Amino acid sequence: MKKQISVLGCTGSIGRQSLDVIASHPEEMTLFGVAANRDINTLLEQVSTYHPRVVACETEFDASLLPSGVEAIMGTGATEHLAGMQEADVVVNGVSGFAALSPLVASLKAGKRVALANKESIVCGKSLIDNVLRKYQGEILPVDSEQSAIFQCLQNGKKSEVDKLILTASGGPFWRKSREELANVTPEEALAHPTWNMGKKITLDSATLFNKGLEVIEAAYLFDLPAEQIEVLIHPQSIVHSMVSYIDGTCMANMSKPDMRLPIQYAITYPDRIASSCTPLSLYLEQPLTFHKPDLARFHSLKMAYDALKAGLSLPLVYNGANEAAVEAFCSGRIGFLDIERVVDYTLNHHVPKALLSLEEIIEADRLARDDANIWIERISQERRNRH
Repeated sequence: MKKQISVLGCTGSIGRQSLDVIASHPEEMTLFGVAANRDINTLLEQVSTYHPRVVACETEFDASLLPSGVEAIMGTGATEHLAGMQEADVVVNGVSGFAALSPLVASLKAGKRVALANKESIVCGKSLIDNVLRKYQGEILPVDSEQSAIFQCLQNGKKSEVDKLILTASGGPFWRKSREELANVTPEEALAHPTWNMGKKITLDSATLFNKGLEVIEAAYLFDLPAEQIEVLIHPQSIVHSMVSYIDGTCMANMSKPDMRLPIQYAITYPDRIASSCTPLSLYLEQPLTFHKPDLARFHSLKMAYDALKAGLSLPLVYNGANEAAVEAFCSGRIGFLDIERVVDYTLNHHVPKALLSLEEIIEADRLARDDANIWIERISQERRNRH
């Protein structure tokens, strides 16, 4: 029987590629619903091309533009409503940033499989998500290429046999640059990723390595392993997506051409594999594969992630919220590239950690973290204005 799929964040990078996967496999899956907030023109094009039964959008005006015969859900909570609808077998959550948490919880409460492309929701909502998973029997399958790779490699052994998880990072465009060179990086330079075609936020996080910091925390939470068993290697070619090292000395690696459609498809079809339109990997045609230890003296973001993970409680949430605020400030020209980590460091150091159990507590803690981060952003912005 065909799987019914809903795609949240359908106009973003993950959303567009998810729709392509669904359309490429009409025998195995069909589109049930889509959700988008801002890009109404792209949404209308997608509705015309892919014919979802249900569309969640932001306003009544947006809904009025939809073709007849499409069920429209609109307003606050529309994405959450679609996320929890019983008709869908799998919900692809491609919502960017912290905003993915609420629809993730809605899907899990409905007992759904969530193909999750969002790491921030796991980082910020671990205790809540654990409780919801236990109570409602939903499931999360990771779509991030690194976490999907780890998930697949773990099929080959028991958790007790794992020595460590090895997350690979492309390093972004700047991993060889000095601190002095990094100080002058522009938003345009930071948004030019060498190997992946991704959304704006994740591309910038890849340049700062905050993306990898978030993935370290995410991997610890998804696979229930301590920080000491998670390692990061820079792998500029982005062919090896991650590895699992076992206690007998064996290392399992997941390799493919950089193409997000592969982990999206696997999260939908698991435990089955089906043919895809992705270009198969021919290792003899690839450039040499290289691996490097990340320089924590140049990229403080990774060390801060490990520290936040070890301390636990609300610190991983603050790490994420402060980074989201700082990225926005950098993209608007208010702070410099290296100021992103300054903002996060300041915010973490002035935060009093506490347990977060409910969605309301998590949302409030995220708001406070961003408010604190914006205080530091304004100070740094003022410093920059004074210098010029």
